[in-house]
Amino acid sequence: MKKIALGKTGLLVPNIAVGCMRIHDIEKALAERFLENALARGANFFDHADIYGGGVCEERFADAIHMTASLREKIIIQSKCGIRPGIDYNSTKDYIVTSVDNSLKRLKTDYLDILLIHRPDPLMEPEEVAEAFEILHNSGKVRYFGVSNFNPMQIQLLQKYVKQPLHINQLQFSITNANMISQGLHVNMSDEDAVNRDGSVLDFCRLNDMTIQPWSPFQHGFFNGVFLGNEKFPELNAAIDKIAEKYGVSSTTIALAWILRHPAHMQPIVGTMNTSRFNDCVKASELYLDRSEWFGIYKAAGNTLP
Repeated sequence: MKKIALGKTGLLVPNIAVGCMRIHDIEKALAERFLENALARGANFFDHADIYGGGVCEERFADAIHMTASLREKIIIQSKCGIRPGIDYNSTKDYIVTSVDNSLKRLKTDYLDILLIHRPDPLMEPEEVAEAFEILHNSGKVRYFGVSNFNPMQIQLLQKYVKQPLHINQLQFSITNANMISQGLHVNMSDEDAVNRDGSVLDFCRLNDMTIQPWSPFQHGFFNGVFLGNEKFPELNAAIDKIAEKYGVSSTTIALAWILRHPAHMQPIVGTMNTSRFNDCVKASELYLDRSEWFGIYKAAGNTLP
């Protein structure tokens, strides 16, 4: 599998990450086979969050992968914290530190490779986050840090206080959720696509060597379902299927290759627990779409060029 640099960490990681949000939905035996297959294909980067399955996903992962000290050094584990479903967002020092301690117990490990703040907290005290990061980093419990769903000003505010570089920003991005690209194409225009809703976060991350990790790469809207094979997107699926036939791969492979074609060197989070579909995702790692194919898919999704 193709490797990319992860922020400024110095780590070379697979350009596709394994999202573990749904691992609690499958039986242990299936989870074991899925993870064995992922590792065999070079996919050793695993994305978690303290809220996935109420913590069960981290436990299930550790059990299914048969966590040992020797295995731990061969894999990269990323987790996120800060969301309390139905309650609030919490970025206090005590919450962050306690969340990491609980994740470590569930994952049966002494450290996280990466910790992300899951969503911006409107009551965030950046000084508290800085204290938490310092405790976790100095204790060896977390090696690297980043954020998720943050805009450039929120990143800069947090980075002003934390000593550790913020290496990652996990953002929603797919063919049908391509606002990061559309607003950059419609500069100085008066149409809807010209509205800058995220502060040019794509360009900001590239300028600051932050790796963008697209989440829900096959979803349209906010968890409104996948666009592949969806009758709501006939033109898009026809365009994807035509290119898939050309390369002898699945539509899944093409949809992911579209993201990987962007020069920002993104690392999409793939959440499937289906081994066959995951293998289709892996094929996208090395597939390079040409300009006409990339723009053809972009326009078929209803995106316009000014």
